[in-house]
Amino acid sequence: MKAVLTFVVLSLAIQVAVAQKKKPSSSQNDVEAIKAVIVKETKSFFETDKDGWKSCWLQVPHAYWSFADSTDVNYYEGWQNIEKGFNDYFKMSKPAKVEIENRWDHVKVYGNAAFVHFRQKILGDGIERDEQSEIRILEKDGEGNWKIIHVGVIRKSSS
Repeated sequence: MKAVLTFVVLSLAIQVAVAQKKKPSSSQNDVEAIKAVIVKETKSFFETDKDGWKSCWLQVPHAYWSFADSTDVNYYEGWQNIEKGFNDYFKMSKPAKVEIENRWDHVKVYGNAAFVHFRQKILGDGIERDEQSEIRILEKDGEGNWKIIHVGVIRKSSS
């Protein structure tokens, strides 16, 4: 009887272990959802899809966007200023067909917040761009969806 009980317990333990390996952890699901939001935000930006771009952001006073390269530094503090700062871009720009290459360096999830560092290269639309080092901070909204609250971009000129 003891041998049968031991066999049953070990069998259940193995089944649980196998099931856990097959099912992605919530952390893996979060990482994939976070990457998807970042890709959508970038793609929407280049396609001049303001609604798609806006849907990737948590529209809060502590939102922040910044960009720096060898010629200029720009930043906006607070969602209202970010949206206002990009109004002309979305009105005046034409959609660009680009390919986005991301190299994910760090994706760290801290409960309902996440820190992401990655390298991004944009190819296409006839413009040669240098690789950018980018940071995103995201928070979950009231429905549990990941939204961007901070964008930091640094582009170092290759010349």
